[in-house]
Amino acid sequence: MLAARWRAEFPILQTCTYLNSCSLGALSKRARAKVNEHLDLWETHGASAWYEIWWQALADLRAGYGRVVGAAPGTIALHPSATSALTAVAESLDYTKRPKIITTALDFPTLPYQWLVKPGVEVVILESDDQIGVPVEKFAAAIDDRTALVATTHVVFTSGMIQPVGEIAALAHAHGALCLIDGYQAAGQIEVDVQALDLDFYISGGLKWLLGGTGSAFLYARPELHAQLHPRSTGWFSHKEQFRFDPRAHEYHDDARRLEMGTPALLPVYAQLGGLSILEEAGLPHVRRDTMLLTEDLIEQARALGMHPKVAARAEDRTAIVMLPSDDPRGEVAALKAGGFVTDARPGHVRVSPFFYNLPDEHRALLARLAELRGLA
Repeated sequence: MLAARWRAEFPILQTCTYLNSCSLGALSKRARAKVNEHLDLWETHGASAWYEIWWQALADLRAGYGRVVGAAPGTIALHPSATSALTAVAESLDYTKRPKIITTALDFPTLPYQWLVKPGVEVVILESDDQIGVPVEKFAAAIDDRTALVATTHVVFTSGMIQPVGEIAALAHAHGALCLIDGYQAAGQIEVDVQALDLDFYISGGLKWLLGGTGSAFLYARPELHAQLHPRSTGWFSHKEQFRFDPRAHEYHDDARRLEMGTPALLPVYAQLGGLSILEEAGLPHVRRDTMLLTEDLIEQARALGMHPKVAARAEDRTAIVMLPSDDPRGEVAALKAGGFVTDARPGHVRVSPFFYNLPDEHRALLARLAELRGLA
């Protein structure tokens, strides 16, 4: 397993049992070293580092993100957050003839918030009967010729279920609508191919499974759409000739950079380059394999202790987000933290998420402690 090779790369694993990668990926020595590299360049080169070195770092990050999701060159725009990326898309759409946006009650609220505040936009939120997923049939019934965009999640953050986003995109396209997928809980822990899935937009970032920390995100835009995307919220990095410094006319880049905004923060860029290098070296298929071996064992062990994880029914639809129902999630998470176990609380659940750098003994020890807290041991 990959853990034998990679555990020493993540210092937090030596000080606690870290099972919260779905909230924040563990900091690697490599990411820290890349940040220090950036600081050294800043110290030695000053502003000249922009043109000699940092410009290439931005290009390297666009390319690296593209490889993670199977995107062609020129289709990735850099952003500081998913919200910023969503804004670029939302401010590119015409809602006069298609005022309808479809999302779900299981999506992270950033998605509906983007459109709930827009006058004249109709936001349809599809409900979930089991709080695990939303049946494709509900999407089919809701999408019509008034729909501008279907915006939903690749991996549900409160159940870990993988949604059939290719099917959802096909339903949207059948009515002339576009499809945007929030992949923040997907990219890095599952394999993604935006071209094979025929997605129009895909958003993810470094915070969680891509091991880049805060402040680095990206937006994939299908190349056939570039010419028609003219975001009304923009910045100088979207300008085709940004160093012309012309305040009287704005000309968008020909590629996805037309969807970028202001100057990127370089510390997150360098941290993310370090994290991506680990995932590429480890191999995303191997990361997925090892992570799911841990996850399935976690689910099996939890069930054996009388817990009832809220997860997708089929193993192939699951990811490393395991929701353990709890009457006091915040209290249990705090008690676990006092014992050296780092997890997270969500309404009605303790959320546990192993990653490829974890070991089976770690989640088994956590479950034993949780069983003690609940009087199950």
